[in-house]
Amino acid sequence: MSAGTVPKAGRKEWFGLGILALPTLLVALDVFVLLLALPHLSADLGADSNQQLWIMDIYGFMVAGFLVPMGTLGDRIGRRRLLLTGGTVFAAASLLAAFATSPAMLIAARVLLGVAGAAISPSTLALISQMFQDAKQRAGAIGMWASCFTLGAIIGPMLGGLMLEHFWWGSLFLLGVPVMILLLIAGPKVLPESSSEDAGRIDLPSVALNLGTVLPVIYGIKESARNGFGTLPALAIVTGVALGVAFVHRQRTLKSPLLDVTLFKHGRFSASLLGLLAYSLTGGTVMLLMTQYFQAARQMTPFEAGLGLLPGMAAATVSFMVCPLIARRIRPAYVIGAGITGVTAVLAVFTQIGTASGTGTLIAGFAVFSFCGAPLVALGTHMIVGTVPPQKAGSAGALSQISNEFGAALGVATLGTLGLTVYRNEIDSTVPETIPAAAAEAARDSVSGAAAATESLPPHLADAFMNPVQTAFTSGIHTVTAVSAILITTAGTLFVTRMRHIPPIGKEQTTTPKHTKHTGNTEHTGNTGNTGNTEEKQTLTT
Repeated sequence: MSAGTVPKAGRKEWFGLGILALPTLLVALDVFVLLLALPHLSADLGADSNQQLWIMDIYGFMVAGFLVPMGTLGDRIGRRRLLLTGGTVFAAASLLAAFATSPAMLIAARVLLGVAGAAISPSTLALISQMFQDAKQRAGAIGMWASCFTLGAIIGPMLGGLMLEHFWWGSLFLLGVPVMILLLIAGPKVLPESSSEDAGRIDLPSVALNLGTVLPVIYGIKESARNGFGTLPALAIVTGVALGVAFVHRQRTLKSPLLDVTLFKHGRFSASLLGLLAYSLTGGTVMLLMTQYFQAARQMTPFEAGLGLLPGMAAATVSFMVCPLIARRIRPAYVIGAGITGVTAVLAVFTQIGTASGTGTLIAGFAVFSFCGAPLVALGTHMIVGTVPPQKAGSAGALSQISNEFGAALGVATLGTLGLTVYRNEIDSTVPETIPAAAAEAARDSVSGAAAATESLPPHLADAFMNPVQTAFTSGIHTVTAVSAILITTAGTLFVTRMRHIPPIGKEQTTTPKHTKHTGNTEHTGNTGNTGNTEEKQTLTT
């Protein structure tokens, strides 16, 4: 290799990316298929309402709580080892969930699935940063990786709906078993092992403080969205913030911290995390409102609602592939800024939709929204992992995922609650007097309650009942999208302002990787761009 060059990824690395994409897709898909299976498994297992909430939420809680510890653990013991261990646990927990005989057994299986999912996500991103050291190739690989989350979110409801028509609810969990078996077979052959040479011991008090920070805050946000901002959610959030302050203080005093908080001093790193947070906050809420509109206000089946999101999935996938290529010639900040302009324009259009044209406008608009928003996700994630030293790749990957988790939860709690408030205020005075009191009360609670109530109404009453429901829910969409447009524009302006000096991808990569002595397996140390004089052991299994 000549001086001044960076090793290019070959066929083995690209095949390895395909292997990494499968568990990433599965982790994203696992969240959404359960939405459809919940009524079936609840009836079969006899789960009460409280148990149903834990079955739904515990997976996300565990993923969010263990992302940072798992990302750091991978930096220490090896990302491939952690990935394969997480895959093994995920497959075993999937079998346990599929054949659960009680709500408690299913909740326990979901706990294991969440912990395993937290091990998988940051490991895949960290391995990608090691396999694709060339900045141009890495940006494209991260774009493909990021598209898996969009695919999982949209394929999940459609696939789940089809499977529930032909199989029992446990079959949805079995989807993960063959995927993880393939990972365990092919992973050791095509994925490199990499870890940090100077990794210290895992600080268990830091792990406890991290869990004590993330879990109460996520719980408080979700509980506020579900039942309103009461004493318990407020106490949980305050407790989480207080423990978070203690966590940060402890990290600053440790020689080998669980999370290197000095990473946030990098303007590129912090601005990228903020951008991902803002997009997941607005994008997740828009997608939630769309699915509610399709299934409740328009009374589509889950499969039909999934088809309505399919153009958005296709547009996002294309954009994830194309935007890294464009960013080789145009500065990434300008590519992202142009995308955010498109996102804002779509949100402005959404503020004007009517009940008659709402479905078509939402489908077409979401496709444009997804295409324009993909550069922020793909290039923002590339900036995060490209900014930090290689030995911190796992931690960086974990933080990018946490920003998505917090953004989605915060979006539902704030913007989702805002939309619900607008809906309730309008529907309260517009339900026809001829509608039975029970149905009217259900409509005042939520659009889903209104949709369920129509099943007991005669057709002529059902139509008269759903007209004001659709109007009120559309008003909620108007308000939420208007606020979302302001938020994403503000975050986008800050991002472009802070990042406009960064040259096109590949133009700043001048560092030559260092090579070490071969000892059986091939070993080399290197970095991924302008990350300083950092070194990391990377063992390539041949």
